[in-house]
Amino acid sequence: MKRFALIGGAGYVAPRHMKAIKETGNELTAVLDPSDSVGVIDSYFPQAHFFTEFERFDRHVDKKRRKGEKIDYVSICSPNYLHDAHIRFALRSNAHAICEKPLVLNPWNIDALQEIEAGTDFKAYNILQLRLHPALIKLKQEIDASPDDKKYELDLTYITSRGKWYFISWKGDESKSGGIATNIGIHFFDMLIWIFGKVQTNIVHMFEPDKSAGYLELERARVRWFLSVDEKTLPQEVAASGQRTYRSITLGGREIEFSAGFTDLHNLSYQKILQGKGFGLDKARPSIETVYTIRHSKPDLSKGEQHPFCYNLVK
Repeated sequence: MKRFALIGGAGYVAPRHMKAIKETGNELTAVLDPSDSVGVIDSYFPQAHFFTEFERFDRHVDKKRRKGEKIDYVSICSPNYLHDAHIRFALRSNAHAICEKPLVLNPWNIDALQEIEAGTDFKAYNILQLRLHPALIKLKQEIDASPDDKKYELDLTYITSRGKWYFISWKGDESKSGGIATNIGIHFFDMLIWIFGKVQTNIVHMFEPDKSAGYLELERARVRWFLSVDEKTLPQEVAASGQRTYRSITLGGREIEFSAGFTDLHNLSYQKILQGKGFGLDKARPSIETVYTIRHSKPDLSKGEQHPFCYNLVK
């Protein structure tokens, strides 16, 4: 049985990590979050120590290490801009880090983490659960088996409506979240690069606080993408049905269906990490570089093919 600590226990994704720790037969011993809205802990590890101050959490983890009861893994579900510091804390505490997406905000953060990692026996792992989705594994196998010179046409559309709170929280602050392409798009960009190869062209058509769009040319695909948290961008029929989320990936006009099968992907991610087969720093780098470029590019409508939703907004 391995001992875990969790940073960001009040966050949206934290219960998935608690569940994965429990269902892989391990123990969560300490949780940190400045918010005390963490009653969900009772559903998984009611005996876990809870801290609202990092200094006391740090002291607890260090005390356990000196007593021979050290933490083996630190799961990180904190705001994006804190991931880098919290991964450093894990590695320097002689523990492996398991971090939610995005791993970090800037490519050079990965360089520094690799230097720290090289001086320890511990690793930083990124949760990239779409790489474990059966339907997407099957799609990758299909693409890998196709002729090397075949290039696919792909449209990615993801709209997940958010209220006014979003823009008051850290998620609405680009310096903390990395902006919409980083905060809600990173796992899609990672998945596309994993399946279709390296980025050859990266053009941004729109970059606003609540929506972003652009064009990616990968080794095996030309991708028009659109991301939004603005409910006004929902397709009319979707909004009329009362739904607030719309996700679509079409490949040559064929819809790629992967809505099902998400339930146990964090569990599977943990199983892989515990076997030493998790996704490390090098695996996270290509998507971090992609969203960094998007964040620092000037929108240019004269290049690349626009996503239809983007065209409708800017025409």
